[in-house]
Amino acid sequence: MNNCASTDNSASDLGGGASRGTLNHCTLTANSAGYGGGGADDCTLDHCLLMGNSAGIAGGAAEASTLSNCTLTANSAGDEGGGAAYCTLNNCTLTRNSAHGGGGAAGGTLNNCTLTGNSAFSAGGGVLGSTLNNCTLTGNSAQFGGGAQAGTLNNCIVYYNTGDLGANYDIVSFSKLNYCCTTPLPGLGSGNFTNAPLFVDLPGDNLRLRPNSPCINAGLNAFAPAGLDLDGHLRIVGGTVDVGAYEFQTPASLVSYAWLQQYGLPTDGSADYADPDGDGLNNWQEWRAGTDPTDPLSVLRLMTPVPGPSGLTVSWQSVDTRTYFLERTTNLIVAPAFLPFSSNIVGQVGTTTLLDTNAAGIAPVFYRVGVQE
Repeated sequence: MNNCASTDNSASDLGGGASRGTLNHCTLTANSAGYGGGGADDCTLDHCLLMGNSAGIAGGAAEASTLSNCTLTANSAGDEGGGAAYCTLNNCTLTRNSAHGGGGAAGGTLNNCTLTGNSAFSAGGGVLGSTLNNCTLTGNSAQFGGGAQAGTLNNCIVYYNTGDLGANYDIVSFSKLNYCCTTPLPGLGSGNFTNAPLFVDLPGDNLRLRPNSPCINAGLNAFAPAGLDLDGHLRIVGGTVDVGAYEFQTPASLVSYAWLQQYGLPTDGSADYADPDGDGLNNWQEWRAGTDPTDPLSVLRLMTPVPGPSGLTVSWQSVDTRTYFLERTTNLIVAPAFLPFSSNIVGQVGTTTLLDTNAAGIAPVFYRVGVQE
């Protein structure tokens, strides 16, 4: 259905406003369902407004549906997912939804979404038990995990939420955060930072990034959703995805702003290819390798291989926040000189070691190590 409206309808079980349909540019308001999907159940929705719907159990606005470019506001559920339950949401805005758990959403996947002003009586004011990629959660509230409870968040901003036990995320459960801007620093996950996100206008709900925001270039591309950001702009600009739902379109530096600020380096691009510690690697390379740009001894560098009865032991300086690949050759003149030998090697603190059992009897042999994209 296109350009439709569903208002004040009800269902005893599922889908008060719509069920098992495709809706484009539709408005669903004040519908209800006894069990789930007060606005819609098992539907595909694009550019729709879902407002003031309710469900007795789950998914005040929608349940078991796929929503793109939709707005979910002031919906409620008796148990979980005031806005959405068990849904996939792409480039959606969720505001002022409420439930016992998961005020904004529960049990689904959210990409490039903003969640503001949602609330839960118990856990997960913004989201409960969900996977979020490049989302922004602010101003949500709950007793446990004001922003998020028991889920996985990648490239997300989780800031300025409130809760008695874990304002931004639950501190006693199993939320895992990767490359997120939040506070305090999470115990599970990697690449996180606590710098304030620096929104354009937080009181005015403009959650786009200022030109000096630490969230610029601070995400991990592998977690970035395909397609455009919440504004309909390019999702990755400057080579590295930003953290949050909006991508800053004119970054001056190619390096993570959070990383540059951590070491007191300028974000105007002037420091990208400088080598202040004189170790032969510029700041862009140090950032990619996870090394310290102020310490000449902190560098991604192979050590001399050590022969043994089972082969050659190859070691390199490493960090536990990077994954590496190793290449090998016996002839530096041929093209290509190096060929893949091992990949997806999880880095260890200080030194990572790999045994080449195929090197016995080969001479000479050369190795090259790099950071896995």
